[in-house]
Amino acid sequence: MNINNAKIRLEKKEDYREVENLIRESFWNIYRPGCSEHYVIHVLRDDPAFVKELDFVMEINGKLIGQNMFMRTVINSDDGSDIDVLTMGPICIAPELKRKGYGKLLLDYSLDKAGEMGFGAVLFEGNIDFYGKSGFGYARNFGIRYHDLPEGADDSFFLCIELIPGYLDGITGVYQTPSGYYVDDKDVEAFDSAFPFKEKLKLPGQIF
Repeated sequence: MNINNAKIRLEKKEDYREVENLIRESFWNIYRPGCSEHYVIHVLRDDPAFVKELDFVMEINGKLIGQNMFMRTVINSDDGSDIDVLTMGPICIAPELKRKGYGKLLLDYSLDKAGEMGFGAVLFEGNIDFYGKSGFGYARNFGIRYHDLPEGADDSFFLCIELIPGYLDGITGVYQTPSGYYVDDKDVEAFDSAFPFKEKLKLPGQIF
């Protein structure tokens, strides 16, 4: 399957359920038994911080194989001001198509569009081994700290990219995750019950 066959476009309302199922398949049993990411995007679409102009899907021959979306948030600067930034995700590629270049294609396209809209930086929780290939670095190198993380704790998951070079020059402060990402497990369970049954497994490497 040639990667050039892939098409990236904005998500449509009629895509919602298919996208949620795609996210569920991609994240199931990865970070926890089951997953919550499909419910998270369901909730975030109605959040005022949601950037609908940066809500993308990737498809091949009409079949959805990937998605990415962005939320507005802020850095609480140490000088008392708030610095507008973006955060990202969930982002996913269909499990059978991972590690074939589709994820980077979608990510790079999404970041380019965010930059074209004038957003200055994206802060995100992810793996530097993958996201570093698209220009992300450790947020600590930009002087940005992760909220609620104790001093000296591992922050290698917390990444940043400037979309406007120098946007974070002279800025130190604390990044705030948008509140919409925090969902109740009971609400996740209720939402997930409408999808086909999948077995939840406790696996090595899960973080929750």
